[in-house]
Amino acid sequence: MPATDAQIEQLLSDLVRIESVTPWLIPDGAGEGAVQQFIADWMSDLPGVEIWFEEVAPGRPNLFAKLPGVGGGPTLLINSHADTVGYGNWRERALVPERRGDTLVGLGVADDKSSCAIGMLALRSLVERGVTLKGDLIVATTVDEEGSSIGTFHMLERHKPDAILVLEPERLDDIVVEHQGFGWIDVVVHGRAAHGSDPDKGIDAIVHMAEVITRLKKLDDTGFGRGADGGSMSGRTVFHTGTIRGGTDYATYPNSCVLGIEIGTQPGEHLSDRVHEIEAIFAEVKAIYPDFSGEVNVQIDREPFMPKGYDALFDAIVASAEPVLGHKPVAAGLNAWGDSGLCSEAGIPTLCYGVDGGNFHAPDEWVSMPEMVAAVEIVEHTIERFCGVAEG
Repeated sequence: MPATDAQIEQLLSDLVRIESVTPWLIPDGAGEGAVQQFIADWMSDLPGVEIWFEEVAPGRPNLFAKLPGVGGGPTLLINSHADTVGYGNWRERALVPERRGDTLVGLGVADDKSSCAIGMLALRSLVERGVTLKGDLIVATTVDEEGSSIGTFHMLERHKPDAILVLEPERLDDIVVEHQGFGWIDVVVHGRAAHGSDPDKGIDAIVHMAEVITRLKKLDDTGFGRGADGGSMSGRTVFHTGTIRGGTDYATYPNSCVLGIEIGTQPGEHLSDRVHEIEAIFAEVKAIYPDFSGEVNVQIDREPFMPKGYDALFDAIVASAEPVLGHKPVAAGLNAWGDSGLCSEAGIPTLCYGVDGGNFHAPDEWVSMPEMVAAVEIVEHTIERFCGVAEG
């Protein structure tokens, strides 16, 4: 029997209630240990399914559930991530799931616990229906996608399936075949500390940083040379400021200002393209302020998602989705990044697919419950078509 709305709501609510904030982003985050144990326990009654942990960092394991095939078919790995971002902006409500019409609201309810639930429920349905696959199915929930992706790096070092379907919230109408890369960058501007009444000695790092930020915004307005729509399937190039710090007190010229930014790269680009643009801004500012000094420190660099060899998986998704949706999903891009990029870089045919949701990384994150019901059925049949079903 297909998973019902009530079954999905119950499972997804249970997942949301378990805090699994990645400590890479939020140092006091609980990490994924508790939610991974819950997922393992939930699947532990499934006969024939092999379940194991692979510890990535202390108390932070990847979780794998394998339904072995009888041979003669390819191995498919279904990947989702068990971690979330922080919830300081809605601390009282984030871990209390709330049904609102056709949506469920809560921290990580879409990104990415919806995907964890889809993989879990599809696996359970296959087992309970007595389906015998030819190829192996592996359902993996990994750690730290919202941080530095240590979970997926760890997984890819140890597992080489024939294809990976990364589940991330998007829309069931879209099969993501490309997405942007990104970098987390510290833009550092140096000044010179001096008494506030001594402008001849002081160099104001914050004033100089304001010049840099203004020019970054102008580049953003033009899509970093690609136009406001990004000029590609992956949309407008991502850019936003994230953090800023500088100065020591009211009475002293600030000797440093550090701006943390997230910035995207389109398929065919590299983060070095963005770094060169920032360095060109430095040159412009230095022409106005000869005492300007700045540097770019890259903290994380992730390449765009440009998969190859995914035709068999794509066709399986389309054939499985059309009867459920009433139309065929289409190839699409995404102006964000996911661990699908790492899977593709590892040489594994990879696609990204998932359900509609919103307010990601913000209060009142939501997921579409009708799409959840449909997604479980689509993913279940995608597994059957890709791995193959043994006769009898």
